[in-house]
Amino acid sequence: MALIDIKDLTFTHVGGLSPIFDHVDLQLDTDWKLGLIGRNGYGKSTFLKLLMGEFTYDGSIHTPVDFEYFPYQVKDLENLTIEIIKALKGEFPLWRLQKEMNLLELKEDILYRPFSTLSHGEQTKILLATMFISYNQFLLIDEPTNHLDVHGRKLVAEYLANKKGFIVVSHDREFLNISVDHILAIEKNKIVLTKGNYDTWQHNKHLEDRFELERNEKLRKEIRRLKESAREKALWSDKVEKTKIGQGPVDRGYIGHMAAKMMKRSKNIEKRYEKAIEEKQKLLKNIEEIEPLQITSLEHHSDTLIEARDFTLSYDKDPIFKPISFAVNQGECLVLQGKNGSGKSSIIKAILGENIQTKGYLWKTKNMVISYVPQQFDFLKGSLFEFIDESHIDKTQFLTIFRKMGISREQFEIPMERYSSGQKKKVLLAKSLCEEAHVYIWDEPLNYIDIISRIQIENMILEYSPTMILIEHDRKFIDKVATDIVKLQ
Repeated sequence: MALIDIKDLTFTHVGGLSPIFDHVDLQLDTDWKLGLIGRNGYGKSTFLKLLMGEFTYDGSIHTPVDFEYFPYQVKDLENLTIEIIKALKGEFPLWRLQKEMNLLELKEDILYRPFSTLSHGEQTKILLATMFISYNQFLLIDEPTNHLDVHGRKLVAEYLANKKGFIVVSHDREFLNISVDHILAIEKNKIVLTKGNYDTWQHNKHLEDRFELERNEKLRKEIRRLKESAREKALWSDKVEKTKIGQGPVDRGYIGHMAAKMMKRSKNIEKRYEKAIEEKQKLLKNIEEIEPLQITSLEHHSDTLIEARDFTLSYDKDPIFKPISFAVNQGECLVLQGKNGSGKSSIIKAILGENIQTKGYLWKTKNMVISYVPQQFDFLKGSLFEFIDESHIDKTQFLTIFRKMGISREQFEIPMERYSSGQKKKVLLAKSLCEEAHVYIWDEPLNYIDIISRIQIENMILEYSPTMILIEHDRKFIDKVATDIVKLQ
């Protein structure tokens, strides 16, 4: 057994007001299959880069292994895939790569195609296979499930489950349940290491949060009692002070002397109460609460908003998928599923009115308002507040949603090009939640989105039943929210 030994790790981003990691001590076994989770912006990718030595930090990281980071930076996408792999790994036995490719259901011919011609799923899987042709390295795998379809996620999860010696960042709960044997959770005010998978961590966290909530409530009651006592002592002090002004034939000197003594005593008591209150408040745990999200859908006079019969798309007269039929009624959530490149996003483009070559029947009701969240977000640049103004949405509502999704107020002032991928995705989701629409069409909305925010979105859909069309591959999410699933073949 070899250990990665982390002692007193402290790190703050340049210009940051508070540390991302503050005096962290950890020991990680190099044989573990470790899942790294936490809200967007809590430092998951930063932690991997600290292990790689890309940032200057305080404390120490002692490791007996070399680290290798995923995703690789592929410089020339037009090169043949095999040449890209050689550039990354040097010379290697081809049979070793072929073995890994077979496990990931990759055909050998992709090695001799330009990397740019591979689907997102194929690119992800071939680069994962590339990682595992080397030995004696500890792998740092950052969000491999993005852009993978349901089958691809399950395949990669099972692939990793038969490996060892890695940290994988993922927000897909089913993926983590299959692939890892330990969870490292970066929570609001601490880092928690749990033996087991995601469900194990969630169970333990639920029990811990319940205990802390009960403890917090007792502390808050005690604080309220102390504050009331402090207030009473303050009032008593004021009352005693006023007795210095005597009425009638009284000894004002004596009254003043006694009042001063009582005043001093009451002030001391008040200070003791204030100190006790301060100490009690320090004990309160800052628990990560799943705050509810809201959405305001528009009602339409027509119950059915979108309908397709024997519908398909075609390029060069050949259909992309077998004809499908579906109807989207108010309050329903339709999920489109299919392999990468099967035409899911193109169906959405056809519904949005883009010039897509189609066959069959596609009908949309008149005067229908659509709120759309695209898959890509690279266009988000510049000021967040300018984006809000240009989007013609309520500023207060947007920022409230943004805060509920775990974005700090500090982040509001940062240019959006410096946001993480998850934070950029939340910009688009928060914008959509501010829009009143008949139908909400979201293309892979959960890519890069943390688990807590996924649960928030799940709960919102279940509570408000907005009419939705989703492209999504998170199995747990789909099982909860979908009223109908259309699979493309």
